[in-house]
Amino acid sequence: MPNTYHLDLQPIGKRINVPEGTNLLDACQQAGVELVAVCGGAGVCGTCRVRLLKGKLTDHSLTELDELTNAERTKGIRQACQAEVLSDATIEILPESLSAPQRLSIEGRENDFEWERSVIETYDIKVEPATLTDLRPDTTRILDTLTAQPTKVGFANVGATSVADGNLVFDSEAVKFLAPLLRSNDWSARVVIRNENEVVAFLPPETPVFGLAVDIGTTKVAAYLVDLDSGETVAKSGAMNPQIAYGEDIISRIRYINDHPEDGLKTLQARLIETLNNLIDELSKEAKIKREQIVEAVIVGNTAMHHIFAGLPVKQLGEAPYIATVGEALSIKARDLGLKIADGATVYLPPNIAGFVGADHVSMLVGAGLDDTEETVMALDIGTNTEISLYHKGRHWATSCPSGPAFEGAHIEDGMRAAPGAVERVRIEGDELKVHTIGNADAVGICGSGILDAIAECLKAGLLLPRGAFAGTHPRLRGSGSAAEFVLAPASRSGTGRDVRVTRKDVNEIQLAKGAVRAGAEVLLEKAGIQAADLDQVIIAGAFGTYLDLDSAIAIGMLPRTERTRYQQIGNAAGTGARRMLVSLDQREIAESIARHVEFVELAKHPSFTKIYSQALLLQS
Repeated sequence: MPNTYHLDLQPIGKRINVPEGTNLLDACQQAGVELVAVCGGAGVCGTCRVRLLKGKLTDHSLTELDELTNAERTKGIRQACQAEVLSDATIEILPESLSAPQRLSIEGRENDFEWERSVIETYDIKVEPATLTDLRPDTTRILDTLTAQPTKVGFANVGATSVADGNLVFDSEAVKFLAPLLRSNDWSARVVIRNENEVVAFLPPETPVFGLAVDIGTTKVAAYLVDLDSGETVAKSGAMNPQIAYGEDIISRIRYINDHPEDGLKTLQARLIETLNNLIDELSKEAKIKREQIVEAVIVGNTAMHHIFAGLPVKQLGEAPYIATVGEALSIKARDLGLKIADGATVYLPPNIAGFVGADHVSMLVGAGLDDTEETVMALDIGTNTEISLYHKGRHWATSCPSGPAFEGAHIEDGMRAAPGAVERVRIEGDELKVHTIGNADAVGICGSGILDAIAECLKAGLLLPRGAFAGTHPRLRGSGSAAEFVLAPASRSGTGRDVRVTRKDVNEIQLAKGAVRAGAEVLLEKAGIQAADLDQVIIAGAFGTYLDLDSAIAIGMLPRTERTRYQQIGNAAGTGARRMLVSLDQREIAESIARHVEFVELAKHPSFTKIYSQALLLQS
């Protein structure tokens, strides 16, 4: 009997056990993960590329030695059709090798607000040509022309004040383009000024300028290209966070960095920067612009993602009392991070609130426009780590809940992320079962919204008890006790040839995740001295929050029990907030004020937390 090994296929989140010697392409197909394989596995097309992150495969074949460069082989790149499994392994499937993309949460509110002070201003100017009798340096000509006759395009004219005060400075990389630009454009140029005091780019006259807004989630990355004149989003795209291959949650990635003190942080940072640069290329092509036109960026993420992106230490984030290295807003030159936008461009990172409430939550609150609300509002950004805010009578409390990756399909027997073939909707009507999969493909697994639906439907049908045990009878319910399971797609109708089902262990995983969210909400309500019925509005944001069925979430007791009409799903509000801060200095000041005035609540220290959490584990509203 050959040994059996466990394959972890990322970023899909599918896991499968296969016999030793199984062809890797075959293993992926058995798991329902469709790779591009134009040549049918003959090894001549090079399209089924993956990256080996952990474990052992057979040595490179002669075909791979021909098809892959030395650099690619060093990075662990393999052709799946040419490799066989020799141990437990973690495999990263490259984006271009997936035959169908995963669902990415990039939708959210547009920049439908007016702003007074812009981050970026542009001036179209024409300077006096240099002559033997006028030997002023080019930068001096720029300053003199701005002071004398500033010509503004699109924004309030405030740049000349900085010039007159002698406060205008030139980015050291931006000035390298000035001399040839002036001389090739009849001594004319568009001058790009940041924060009223720094020249960050020189472009041909009337060249439009853009900004990049990015929300780095633990699982997914959403990127937006914004016209800095109008605030319009001209292109948007998303990708899976490549760090998933090094750990499904924040703590796992911190542990990876700690276990690799020489290069762990650099590796995770580099993989993320690589993904962002790919997104920049994609957005630039869609909008038909050059990267030099992207002159500003706002990037948000939870505190760990923020620190890894900026190259900051994260060890202390994984140890009590979980302290962030930086809480205040940061501005870093894009070139210092390796981002391929304008050489003089700056990346603005909004402030963090605490070790597990980061700039993404601040950005979500900005995007939702909650900074000056007079209502009693609870806002939940639901994901691998869930952040919750409560506004009541002029006060603002916030906390974080370690909900874990179960909502993304992790730790679920047939779990996977939101990709084609994932069960995302379930309805039980008597003995009939209705299942909907992403892309209407044959079921190959269950994503977070699907497992939530299945549990809620089983609960309503009397097939689940509050403590998570299966009960009753149904044609799809089989086994008993801890071995009981509910079949969503039998092997004869699945895309893997195996049953896709919900187990008792799956139910318990969701109980732990939803219990953490509900407990966090209840602690904040108790802190404010109010009940859920007192909430005027409950806002649900985040990647998972976009697609979950609210009725299912309420039915299993994940969300505070209040009137259904008070709930609102707003999509990727963190991305909306990032876009707002991209164009407006006022919105950045709002973000920084939010971080200064919020009252952070540490759940573990709250005297009622254990009691509240125990009650929240039950499957009841």
